[in-house]
Amino acid sequence: MENKDIVDESSTAPDNSTENLTTEEAETINGGTPDDLIDLAAAAPAAEAAPVGSELAELKDKYLRLYADFENFRRRTAKEKLDLIANANEGLLVSLLPVVDDFERAMQSIGTSADPAAALEGIKLIHNKFVKTLEGKGLKPMTSKGEPFNADLHESVTQFPAPSDDLKGKVIDEVERGYLLNDKVIRYAKVIVGA
Repeated sequence: MENKDIVDESSTAPDNSTENLTTEEAETINGGTPDDLIDLAAAAPAAEAAPVGSELAELKDKYLRLYADFENFRRRTAKEKLDLIANANEGLLVSLLPVVDDFERAMQSIGTSADPAAALEGIKLIHNKFVKTLEGKGLKPMTSKGEPFNADLHESVTQFPAPSDDLKGKVIDEVERGYLLNDKVIRYAKVIVGA
């Protein structure tokens, strides 16, 4: 029975195999003295705290720089937008200046010229140049006469009885021409519709 007691005690007893080791052997197994382990544990949070603080300062600096860059971008785009609005018609006006010059020359020549047919021909040329300049900038006149009435393009001034049945609901006459700028209506055509 004594053997049984020894076996039971050894199976239930905790393994204290390090208790019988020398201090040097325990240091080798544990990786250092207990005092060294305490020093490492105390130093670890301090080592982690330093990078967190510098990381926080670095992130704050990045945030402030990004915010300043965004504010500069916002101010710059607002200024560019105001400049764009102020100078939006510059291209059109520059292209119209030669037409204005032609009108001035025509007015000077009308005063000195005795031939009204030549003056009329000069004004027709200037008109064609003016229309081509506007078309070059995307302006197109609408053709409304004979077309079905379209409320998206036309503004009905009045209705007259249609001269024939095929003109009912169609544009009989155009009082004021409509215009499109890059396929967008900028002025509705004022028309008379057949009833």
